[in-house]
Amino acid sequence: MEDFLSLELPELEGRIHALGQPRYRARQIFSWIHGRGVFRADQMHNLPGELRKRLAPFLSPLPVELDRTLEAEDGTKKFRFRLRDGAAIESVTIPEEKRTTLCLSTQVGCAQGCVFCRTARMGLQRNLRVDEILGQYYAIRSMSEGQADLTHVVFMGMGEPLANLGPTCRALKILTHPLGCGLSTRRLTVSTIGIPGPLEELYRTVPVSITLSLNGADNETRSRLMPINRKHPIEEVLAALRRLPLAPRRRFTIAYVLIGGENDSLQDARQLVRVLHGLRCKVNLIPFNPFPETELRAPKEADVTAFQDLLRSKGISTHIRGSRGGDVLAACGQLCGDGP
Repeated sequence: MEDFLSLELPELEGRIHALGQPRYRARQIFSWIHGRGVFRADQMHNLPGELRKRLAPFLSPLPVELDRTLEAEDGTKKFRFRLRDGAAIESVTIPEEKRTTLCLSTQVGCAQGCVFCRTARMGLQRNLRVDEILGQYYAIRSMSEGQADLTHVVFMGMGEPLANLGPTCRALKILTHPLGCGLSTRRLTVSTIGIPGPLEELYRTVPVSITLSLNGADNETRSRLMPINRKHPIEEVLAALRRLPLAPRRRFTIAYVLIGGENDSLQDARQLVRVLHGLRCKVNLIPFNPFPETELRAPKEADVTAFQDLLRSKGISTHIRGSRGGDVLAACGQLCGDGP
């Protein structure tokens, strides 16, 4: 039996109509679930009592259960959730002065094998369902004072969103629906290694902000760091990005993890300028966040600054993204469900 939490509004309307109820009841139920975070039929007070009884089998508690919370010195929080089959995933909240960003997972583990990512060491255990993706959002929202406290949502946690395309798209559509969470597409970001076909399908479905994890400016370097590049080389991925119908005044984000001695030279920076030529984008430089099982090292601060300076001198908006939550292994590339 499919839980109503996973249904988009037209699907829910069909289910409610099959129960002999008018379709507007579906809009009420959808709003209770996704707008107010109410998952028990007996608490949906504007529904007839008989309907509430009939809905009970289709509604259940969230499929994620908080197992542990760790708070870093900078206020970043890492949440470990247990799923009903015992698997573990992690989500992160990153507070800033005028915004709080929630980082969600889309898979248990990851199959992509990026050498700088701790999640990759897990391998892929399974994809998350729609309700498990959304459950992270609703569970963390309920711990805060209200929905407004979570201003931005990024699909940057464990897993590759495009490798779990269907549930990712459905979750995004529910998060942006005006009767549900009502999040702006400008406040939703999907971070991806770049799989051309699914990338274009996702953007046609929900035109959210896209962050491309590039991390290498030539195919030899990127293939060494990211095995996916052997199947989808840089030229193919960037061509797919250029085909997306980007709205005026919007830009793509290029994420570039700087790893000491691997991809952080000025020659790498010059090559990055060449491959990004003509693409409406900004670059986020992310100094590598070491974790216990890796021999890779963080770049020197001077090399990071020099890399940024060269890109800026060529007219590319470039920012150094400071590491957040590293003392509790909550920083970019450090998530691992059963780890410390």
